[in-house]
Amino acid sequence: MDGLSQIETELGKLFEWHLTAINNAIEPAILKALWQDIAVRYNESQRAYHSLQHIQQLFTQFEQIKHHLNKPHIIALALFYHDVIYAPTRSDNELKSAEYAVKSLSPYLSAEQCQYIYALIMMTASHQIADIDEGSDKARKSDAAYLLDMDLSILGASWPEYEQYAQAVRQEYAHISNIDYRVGRIAVLTGLLAHPTLYLTDYYYARLETQARENIKREIILLAS
Repeated sequence: MDGLSQIETELGKLFEWHLTAINNAIEPAILKALWQDIAVRYNESQRAYHSLQHIQQLFTQFEQIKHHLNKPHIIALALFYHDVIYAPTRSDNELKSAEYAVKSLSPYLSAEQCQYIYALIMMTASHQIADIDEGSDKARKSDAAYLLDMDLSILGASWPEYEQYAQAVRQEYAHISNIDYRVGRIAVLTGLLAHPTLYLTDYYYARLETQARENIKREIILLAS
């Protein structure tokens, strides 16, 4: 079994485990079909960063912080679906991913659980905590903060890992000229640096904030040179 097949198999088992932890009446064939739908999308040729390796990296993070989560299985499902629709030429990937998640999961989860997953995926567009609902409580907002921090954890990786991530993002935007890409990417990175903090949880702030800011500044310098 090659590396990618092994990642797909391991993630498939994780997906099935988290979904059956919420609803243990789902037939094995349906679980496998739901996972195959996800895996096929993350294996699409236009993905250099938003791939199964990205999901694997997120679940490495998940294992480290799951004891902080109030609804770990819901957060896990949101992670699996958050980039399920991804085309670099579109600006509504998060919306389409959120809709896809609800359509896929609504036969097996409650309406409230689906709405929560929808809201979590939508938050990955801005990386800001939105009001999940009028009665949204601290527990839900805390879980959302961890999900958003996991999604940005790559920013605080070692420079070689960050550089690999930056190159993969560039690959996904191969349809854009170097000049236009530099302008756009510098704008995105400068926008990130403008946030008072990149990370919303104390856990990620303490571990990754300084490294992430150094990485981003270093990428801006390379893009500008």
